[in-house]
Amino acid sequence: MQPDIGEDLKGTAWAFRGYNVTNLGRTPELLEHAAYGPIVERHLKDASELYSAATMQRVDLVKRVRLREETTLETYGEAICLIIAAERAQLEILREMYGVEFEAARLAVGYSLGEVSALVATGVYSLEALLTPILSLSSDCVELARNTRMGIVFSRGPAIDVQSIEKLCVEVTARNQGTICISSYLAPNSVLVLGQERSLDLFKDEIKSRYKREIHVKENPDRWPPIHTAIVRQKAVPDRASVMLETVPGGFQAPSIPIISAITGTDSYNDFNSRQILYDWVDHPQKLWSVIERLLASDIQRIIHLGPEPNIIPATLKRLSMNVTAQLSQRNLASLGMRAVSSIVHRRPWLSHYLSKNAALLRAPLLEQIVLEDWLLENNPN
Repeated sequence: MQPDIGEDLKGTAWAFRGYNVTNLGRTPELLEHAAYGPIVERHLKDASELYSAATMQRVDLVKRVRLREETTLETYGEAICLIIAAERAQLEILREMYGVEFEAARLAVGYSLGEVSALVATGVYSLEALLTPILSLSSDCVELARNTRMGIVFSRGPAIDVQSIEKLCVEVTARNQGTICISSYLAPNSVLVLGQERSLDLFKDEIKSRYKREIHVKENPDRWPPIHTAIVRQKAVPDRASVMLETVPGGFQAPSIPIISAITGTDSYNDFNSRQILYDWVDHPQKLWSVIERLLASDIQRIIHLGPEPNIIPATLKRLSMNVTAQLSQRNLASLGMRAVSSIVHRRPWLSHYLSKNAALLRAPLLEQIVLEDWLLENNPN
């Protein structure tokens, strides 16, 4: 039996997904659904019109979804519109058919593009205000992606000295073989890097010689727009985006529920600073691990993942949950029961103060995760 999403939303967080190499998810099934289909179709049409207005190119997202045509790097702008349209449709379906109000939840998070969706959902900006500059510059991001490769830098043992990895990126970039930067801090033992031309190969060689077998680099075979890195500065994307954002409507109210930003790592949005945070969003790395820590340190018991085929946030939380459970088992603490451990950590602030600042991570196995597109297709509206 599926959980009742409408129960105790004060203990719930919304998680908006970002761009991926696959972006359809179960949106075709939602579009074909007798009850949900009209809502999904309307949002796809609205997003198609925004895309056409911003790029002067015609697109039909409804047709793409019906034909189950997956997006590619060449259709990066369409993928952006598809993801946000799916997220907005899912929220409207929840409200109209299940009586679930977005603002009743405790907070929201978003990875990469997901933070843009969160700002729209919380009423800080309209969809048109934020999508227009992003779509206008998307072709430049695609062009920069053509010679950019992704590497996952990880350790199977101790935490990575992130500052040493940042330093190595600067050193390799200075060799004039392409820029390489950290694009996301995934966990204490893993980061993502994006590198142009030969920079990733040079980076991997240096990792091998300096760290022997302590740190590893696995290359991702796909090409990725180098958003959240200094690479986008080569086409002045941050400054051009900033100039566009200066005059878009909105941005003068705080989010209707707090947003934990993956740029600042905190719920730092107020009634005027969103433009500055979005400026940093373009070329600063994502602090995903800081977001995870904040989530677990809050009083949420459940996280609802929005959008088609959510990936990185649910995967990170699942992996953390497995690691915590395994660690407790090794230390013979599992017999206490996870709820008892969570109670010790979470309900006694004085004790929590004296424990490690990461003690809240013990709550990871207790956090309920719901993928909304799955939930909607496994339930029938009243």
